[in-house]
Amino acid sequence: MANFVLQLPNNLRLRSFTVSSSSNGSTPGVPQSAGPVILELPLDKIRRPLMRTRANDQQKVMELMDSIKEIGLQVPIDVLEVDGVYYGFSGCHRYEAHQRLGLPTIRCKIRRGTKETLRHHLR
Repeated sequence: MANFVLQLPNNLRLRSFTVSSSSNGSTPGVPQSAGPVILELPLDKIRRPLMRTRANDQQKVMELMDSIKEIGLQVPIDVLEVDGVYYGFSGCHRYEAHQRLGLPTIRCKIRRGTKETLRHHLR
């Protein structure tokens, strides 16, 4: 079993969980619970399947960039985890603001889902 330290801002409510390597097909790092988990994920690990169908409001992105520089991200983006792959369908402006600021990670509220749940989001 591997031990990891996850550093989060002091103002973030923490949920505790254990990270271990598993041979049962479960996703390392995401606890096997029914509720969402808040984690910092690398931007490049989040697939954004709807990015090509939408254009972000650039004024809103700039305002978010200013806010994130000053006080950090206040509301995590929602991410769906299916078979160890992370999919983002909301938080487009926050995601772009992080990209443009050159930040490597973003705070995410992760919910586990099935392939059927993923298909529903892609419709």
